Parts: sequence; C-alpha cells; structure tokens
Amino acid sequence: MKVMVAIPWRAEPGRELAHSLTLRHWAGVLPEAQVVDVDSGSELFSRAGSRNEAVRQAERAGAEVVVIGDADTLVDEVPLGLAIEGARTSGKVHLPYVVCRSLGADGTAQYCEGVPLSECDAIPVYGSCGGIYVTTPSTWWAHGGQDERFRGWGFEDVAWVHAHVTLLGEPVRHEGNIYPLDHPVGAKEVPLLEANYALLVRYEEAAGNPEAMRALIAESAE
Repeated sequence: MKVMVAIPWRAEPGRELAHSLTLRHWAGVLPEAQVVDVDSGSELFSRAGSRNEAVRQAERAGAEVVVIGDADTLVDEVPLGLAIEGARTSGKVHLPYVVCRSLGADGTAQYCEGVPLSECDAIPVYGSCGGIYVTTPSTWWAHGGQDERFRGWGFEDVAWVHAHVTLLGEPVRHEGNIYPLDHPVGAKEVPLLEANYALLVRYEEAAGNPEAMRALIAESAE
C-alpha cells in the first residue's frame, strides 16, 4: 500500500524546531512513506486549504492513503498503523488517537532530551478532532474535505467533524495518543476569528441534515 504523509506547513518564526522534530518522527514511524510539506499558496496560510491540497497531491502521486499531520504533532505508532489499514477500506476518516497529550515547554524539552513520548510531561485533552487525519482521497472528498473559507486560526476542524458525522457517520478513532509539541502561538485576528465562528455556527445548524450540509459544502466550492 502506498502511503503519503502530508504536513501543512509554512515557515514561521519559532516553529522550525517543532517542524524538524515532526519530520524526524515520521521518518521513524513510517520509513517507507513519502513525506511532503504542503502549502496551498493562499495569501494567509490556510490549514484547511493546505489539508485539501495534501489530498490532491496524494491523488497525483497515486497514494492509496494519505496521513495529514500538523507540523507540530507526533503520534503513537501502533494506532497509526491500525488507522492506515482501516482507512483504506472503511469509507471513513480515521483518527489514530483518543487523547491529545499536549507536551508544552517542559514535555517538549524532555522529548528533545530523549525521554519517550509516553513519559513526557503533558496535559491530556479529550475530544480533540484535529492534529492528524488518516484518509483515502475518495473518502476526504466524499464529505467535502475542509472548508477553505475558514481563514487564520480556528474552527475548521470542528466544522469538518460536523460534515463527516452528517454525511459519513462518526470518524473512526483508535486507542492511542497524539502529542503536540510546544511552539510560539500565533496572533489571532479578531475579525477573522469572528467570521470563522459565524461559519462554524452554520455547520452546527446543518449538522444532522445531509441536504443542508451538502448545500453548505457546495457554497465553499463556488
């Protein structure tokens, strides 16, 4: 099975270390996979747009499964393997974790010193729906991918879950962890944040209604 790992990435001050650690991590857990950085090229970096572009690149490369992983996020190897195998035939996106263990500055420093991820200081977060997605291209497009109208920081991953649940059912989770590394937090522009939240509300209103959800997704392609 051909697998591509695609990392949405545009260089920002202070994030280079997390990016380099992430590349090293993928080389260790998926040594046979092609690993690429992806940037949709929008004026303001778009996580949703770059995730969609990742899937397009996977299609062009002939990858059966694409792992879309943030440039600061590591993952347990066993649930990742289960997610890759399951995503190939299930018709759903797989999330290779149940707990998001945010490492913070202390945990990241410990990891850099060689402490195993499972033993690094971390703050557990439950219910996270971003970070790493495992999918086939056809599954990704079957529920619209991610809405590129979300600009700057915020809410595209929550909207994505509403679309997936409404059109495909719950994403498949695997018992395990992801580990976001510490890095400087970018500024959040209030007008963009407010616009993103307003769009999220529309996804919440369409949740559970396939016809309304498809209409909302179709708007994003216009």
